[in-house]
Amino acid sequence: MKIFFPIIRIFFIFVLIFYSSQLFAAEKKTPELIDIVVTTSIEDLLLFATVKDGFNQKMIEGVRNGLPVSFTFHIELERIRTWWFNDDLISYEVTRTLTYDALRKEYRISLPERENKVITTRSVTEAKQLMSRLSGYPVVERDMLIPDAPYILRVKAILEENRLPLGMHYIIPFTSLWNFETDWRIVEFNY
Repeated sequence: MKIFFPIIRIFFIFVLIFYSSQLFAAEKKTPELIDIVVTTSIEDLLLFATVKDGFNQKMIEGVRNGLPVSFTFHIELERIRTWWFNDDLISYEVTRTLTYDALRKEYRISLPERENKVITTRSVTEAKQLMSRLSGYPVVERDMLIPDAPYILRVKAILEENRLPLGMHYIIPFTSLWNFETDWRIVEFNY
């Protein structure tokens, strides 16, 4: 009987550790690319994609304290060839940067893919949406695509901390938690 109670205690400790680890694992959300759509306009092949769970509260606090954040979308397009290697059509990066102007209390999002356009907003929710969403991004001109040919489009997103001057990134500890990279998402389609 004396041996039975310590075994029950050990069992309950293991159960408690297991459920608490599951709780912490459920709280940590890993960023991922969702809602990927490939369509066409009159002139271009367009890409729509969204990074889900790309921001956390510490990152927003860091931005408010003057640390810029950059999202880089890697985009690759290949034409599938049956009896030969695939034909690489494009491979490039789209980088967006989020900064905060403390005097005006505005977030600034630079969109280099739109002729270096800078959008300002006071809403943190709108700033996060603008950073994490590719909305009708022109991937390639339709003239470069062959009708009825199969294609593969690959997309991934990387969040990178921008380095601070004079080695200050070693002093601020939470900036290293910002780096993440989503998995490649692949869309196969026929044009």
